[in-house]
Amino acid sequence: MRILAISDKVVPALYSPTVRQTVGAVDLVVSCGDLPGYYIDYVASMLGVRCLMVHGNHASGMEFVDGGALDAPPRDPMDIDGRVVHEKGLLLAGLDGSIRYNRNPRFQHTQGEMHLKALRLAPQLLWNRMAHGRSLDILVTHSPPAGIHDGPDRAHQGFAAFLWLMRTFRPRYLLHGHKHVYRQDEVTQTSHGHTTVINVYPWRIIEYEKMKDER
Repeated sequence: MRILAISDKVVPALYSPTVRQTVGAVDLVVSCGDLPGYYIDYVASMLGVRCLMVHGNHASGMEFVDGGALDAPPRDPMDIDGRVVHEKGLLLAGLDGSIRYNRNPRFQHTQGEMHLKALRLAPQLLWNRMAHGRSLDILVTHSPPAGIHDGPDRAHQGFAAFLWLMRTFRPRYLLHGHKHVYRQDEVTQTSHGHTTVINVYPWRIIEYEKMKDER
């Protein structure tokens, strides 16, 4: 299964009639936040697949228009913040936003608030374990986990709650954005326990191979 993950930057090669030639055939688009709705809509529509998304932290700019309202949403997105979903045989969950770093708290959370959001996912993840033999395949976030791909500044701190989720529910992947990558030697893929953490900025193809016992 091929997943196109996008975040944080409108890429001309994807916002183009030749997007299919650029990325090839994909089965799902995942947006990790801070992208305008028109872009998400275009990419998913041109590829003819479903899009799952979480919002980023921007209180002005990419995801917003004048007056602070969210811009026009994609035609067929599924906002999976705080939700656990079963899509194309995969178990996914989402958590939006970043650490709280200024006076506008929309899509910004304290470490404690994110722990509460993570805890609210636990009942469904435990149910998945009983029903499917596993709790979670992919955790979709905007911010990185604490200490993995995050930055030294306040705005780019990662969340400790994501470490707990990875340790407890063992997703195969955690896909995030938020931390822009400008250097070729910057680490963007890290193994942490049973999970591969990937910074997808600005886009990444994830080749997900199902295990024999996944259903």
